[in-house]
Amino acid sequence: MKISAAQRVQNENRIRSAMDRLLRGEIPLGGSCDIKTLAREAGVDRTAFYGTRPYTHLREEFEHRIQQQQAAGHNPDPKTAQIDRLKSDIEKLKTNLAQANSAIEELSSFRTLALARLAAQHEEIQRLRAATHPGSSITRLPAARQKVIGPC
Repeated sequence: MKISAAQRVQNENRIRSAMDRLLRGEIPLGGSCDIKTLAREAGVDRTAFYGTRPYTHLREEFEHRIQQQQAAGHNPDPKTAQIDRLKSDIEKLKTNLAQANSAIEELSSFRTLALARLAAQHEEIQRLRAATHPGSSITRLPAARQKVIGPC
């Protein structure tokens, strides 16, 4: 269906107005800063923005302006900004978790090694105590009281 030049100008004005609102961050509920929402807000069929259709240049302008804002560090769509922030948070948490797991692994290895060394030292002490001869000049000390060591 053909539209008149006046209707096309009117549609372009509505599209530019909707484009400006979206780029200012005035995103309607259920929408985002994209062509689908732009078409809905302007009251224009979305297919008119693609191929050789009449508003292709406006889609390209809209996409270019979005890229410019993103390059300047401003994201007009709060949902997209939130998603990006949450992805960044997830990466930080994954890094922290990997570091924590590594530290736990190192500490577990250290604990195992320390317990093995203590057990070996205890056995050596027991062996040396048993190796003393009654006729030797070594004076035996009284056995130490046993302390109960709780879990680490």
